[in-house]
Amino acid sequence: MFNTASTMEDVAHLSIGQPDFPTPRHIVEAHIKALQDGQTRYELDAGLPSLRDAIASFYADRYDIELDAENVLVTTGCCQALYIALTAAVNPGKEIIIAEPYFVLSHIPRTVGAIPRYVPTTAESGYQLDPQAVIDAMSDKTCAVMLLSPGNPTGAVYPRETIEPICGAAAERGITVISDEVYDRLILDDIDYASALKHSPTLNNTIVASSFSKSYSMAGMRLGWAISSKQNIVDMQRMHMFVSTCEHTAAQYAGVAALTGDQTCVEEMVAEYRRRRDRVVEFVEQAPGMTAYRPQGAFFIMPSLPPGADGFDVAMRMLKEAKVCTIPGGTFGESCNNALRISYATRMELIEEAFERMIPWLAKQSF
Repeated sequence: MFNTASTMEDVAHLSIGQPDFPTPRHIVEAHIKALQDGQTRYELDAGLPSLRDAIASFYADRYDIELDAENVLVTTGCCQALYIALTAAVNPGKEIIIAEPYFVLSHIPRTVGAIPRYVPTTAESGYQLDPQAVIDAMSDKTCAVMLLSPGNPTGAVYPRETIEPICGAAAERGITVISDEVYDRLILDDIDYASALKHSPTLNNTIVASSFSKSYSMAGMRLGWAISSKQNIVDMQRMHMFVSTCEHTAAQYAGVAALTGDQTCVEEMVAEYRRRRDRVVEFVEQAPGMTAYRPQGAFFIMPSLPPGADGFDVAMRMLKEAKVCTIPGGTFGESCNNALRISYATRMELIEEAFERMIPWLAKQSF
């Protein structure tokens, strides 16, 4: 999609999966100061001690749980944290349960010989996950469960009634829960966010990954973390030191400033995403052939098309004919091939322009 769009002019992108806001000034200034102060050498491989402290303190306060620096591993973004967690937790010939749609990192278990077992969700249900379906999928072959809430590509946020029983059943069976919570600050409705950190009975079989990329618009600084039991962090650290040695030192000082500084910047971004979300839902409800729902987090919605529609074909034709770029749902799993991922991490004027092209184009299609 991107390669095709790059050859065209006047394309309205509803495809980009990163914040369109500038990095908050106090974070940039902390980064610059660290560089000027000569903070350009290797740091400890598990992360800058003050950053590990800041991450642990932030989540301990947020969820009223006990954490300290030794529960934290600083990584190159959330993706590296998930890569290390997945390759450490899964085994050849064993199964990992993954909710579908899923983010593209779900291919990693296959590289080490594990077998993905998918549990589909649908736009009609707002892509909510049935916890009993996950528990029923557990067997003596299961080594891990992968969760993503808020979700990419769906924006779905799982409630406590979903997270708690899955984490409890996994703990009873010795199954590792790997929870991607990179959008955990981008909660768009007045709801209590259910983190596996808070609702898992033990961190011994729980690994939570997140980063600064989405909440603070720091995607290019490539800075994230994993949180788990102290022993799990030690084990993951052994792998990490041979993957990236350590993370960008000056960026880690910027991370400390992000977590310990004024959080108004996050609140303002969330408010704007909420405004965009509300408008996008209105547009999707008007769009012929699309099934609307109300995502509660992140900055994505993935409406489904009529059964049997080929999302890849629809997305490519809409790009070429209406000059609107979206992502085909099949990118995120076979069960959602008849869907399109739409990102509203772009300015409202572009969102409105895109739907002004998209809605009449959809009205001409025969699905």
